[in-house]
Amino acid sequence: MKEISTKLLILGGGPGGYVAGIRAGQLGIPTVLVEGASLGGTCLNIGCIPSKALIHAAESFAVARHQAAGSQLGIKVSDPQIDIAQTVRWKDGIVTRLTGGVGALLRKAGVQVVRGWAQIEDGKTVTVAPHEGEPQRIRCEHLLLATGSTPVELPSMPFGGAIWSSTDALSPDVVPKRLVVVGAGYIGLELGMAYRKLGAEVTVVEAAQRVLPGYDEELTQPVLDALQKSGIVLHLGCSVQGWDAQHGVHVRNDARAEDFALPAERVLVAVGRRPHTTGFGLEGLQLDMAGRHIAIDAHCRTSMRNVWAIGDVTGEPMLAHRAMAQGECVAEQIAGKNRRFEPMAIPAVCFTDPEVVVVGKTPGEARAAGIDCLDAAFPFAANGRAMTLESTGGFVRVVARKDNHLILGWQAVGRGVSELAAAFGQCIEMGARLEDVGHTIHAHPTLGEAVQEAALRALGQALHI
Repeated sequence: MKEISTKLLILGGGPGGYVAGIRAGQLGIPTVLVEGASLGGTCLNIGCIPSKALIHAAESFAVARHQAAGSQLGIKVSDPQIDIAQTVRWKDGIVTRLTGGVGALLRKAGVQVVRGWAQIEDGKTVTVAPHEGEPQRIRCEHLLLATGSTPVELPSMPFGGAIWSSTDALSPDVVPKRLVVVGAGYIGLELGMAYRKLGAEVTVVEAAQRVLPGYDEELTQPVLDALQKSGIVLHLGCSVQGWDAQHGVHVRNDARAEDFALPAERVLVAVGRRPHTTGFGLEGLQLDMAGRHIAIDAHCRTSMRNVWAIGDVTGEPMLAHRAMAQGECVAEQIAGKNRRFEPMAIPAVCFTDPEVVVVGKTPGEARAAGIDCLDAAFPFAANGRAMTLESTGGFVRVVARKDNHLILGWQAVGRGVSELAAAFGQCIEMGARLEDVGHTIHAHPTLGEAVQEAALRALGQALHI
């Protein structure tokens, strides 16, 4: 068997793995990256990027249909149609360009990419069955596990045929007439709202008593309002029992001891993701685990010396930007730099309509931690730019310590608020206080003015409300 040796061996070419590889290459670390599927991982291929492309296409189609029904802007459109096959081709084109770019960046950094499936022999040896050619053994000084996560299946409804995973929902051959979404978390609602805009009748089933149960209720109320206004039917506090082609999805409302069926051509199961820790010999390392995911410390080290882990395989929050930051952190430590992964806050964005962004502590979390805090919100109904965008629902909210006004968190819900996440994160990382934000001149007219106004309102100095 052919053998190669390297200082750093990375298993997984998703956001965490490829960023670790690029940074390691920049630092002069001999690096090999093994990827069995496509570079870019879930995010670029079947997650973040293609889902946002589909969401954009759905929104554009919905706008055209709205204008065809009569627009107060004076725009007239006749009978808009969507060619879903062309939409998928356009989406795939974006994915191809981005994944090709990742490959080019890895080559530029001098990283050797091996296309194939890895099997761990020990903490310094991996065997790879390549897509082409003979198996090879790779020996390394440092092993980085960046194997990501996979969608959770329901035992009563395994993926296949009419039962979609989020991956299947991103490449439809047709827009189903009736779609049932199982799970009202961010994946289920993002895709459910997109399919509603594409013309499907959408029903959402959620075991919790409200949508987006991971977010506070005040923040998710505008999303709930939008769901109801769009005609999406919600069955909250209900569990799914199974599916058959004749009757559809079998649902039980435990509170009412009631069973019923929901007709559906397709069923999207979006009940979460689990770390990918099986099928490649990980159990042989006998690493410390924290539930289903690999336990790591503040350096992204596992319980085995020179074995590192990053991204979804290390648990929540399962976010591409967290994995990227961890990958860079590990590469710099292997290069001898003093680094730790201890961010003050990690932005979380839900690309529903309206969008939701959370960075740092919410008011409830701050008070639960025993912090004497104050919070204030500024509504987009009082923001001029929001009015010109025909989107005045939602608000920006700030949370700060009462004694010294140190900002602890930001939350926002509204059109385009995902673009405020960078400012929110930077504000917290730099230790900004309410006065810093409130007395910084913000461009007019922008949605960002609501950030300044929220800080001013917390100080008792609100100008436009």
